[in-house]
Amino acid sequence: MVHKKITLIGSSSESFDAAADDAIDRAEDTLNNVKWAEVKEFGVELASVDDREYQAEVEVAFELQD
Repeated sequence: MVHKKITLIGSSSESFDAAADDAIDRAEDTLNNVKWAEVKEFGVELASVDDREYQAEVEVAFELQD
């Protein structure tokens, strides 16, 4: 069994939790066999947005198919 890890950055105008959920939800919608996710960093974008944009960098691991 082999797994691959990718990094996704989710964003939300609501919270860091919602930003992490954004990345994880997208991974589950577009990848097969998602096994785990690990939040690596949080950030807030202030420039070029009307309000704060919360961001979460998430590493997602999924099992590669044979």
